[in-house]
Amino acid sequence: MPRTLTDNGRVELRLRPEDKATLMRAAAIKRRDLTGYILEAVLPKAEADIAEAEHITLSERDSMRVLALLEIPPPAPDRLVRAAKAGFRLP
Repeated sequence: MPRTLTDNGRVELRLRPEDKATLMRAAAIKRRDLTGYILEAVLPKAEADIAEAEHITLSERDSMRVLALLEIPPPAPDRLVRAAKAGFRLP
């Protein structure tokens, strides 16, 4: 049965006892609590994954094509022109 989502900031992990012991030992060595230790390791990875998903890298050829299309855009398709004249609005 799914749990209801509450915005209390809690995250639960199911760990094998030996994995939890390893994390707790590493956190103690770094003089961090377990939450701080995990966040310190995981947040930079999460931010990098988000940045990678939101960032597009174009080759030089593709970059030049985009710039050329911005300078001299192709004519609008007839269907688009008809929709604009009819007053079509996107939701």
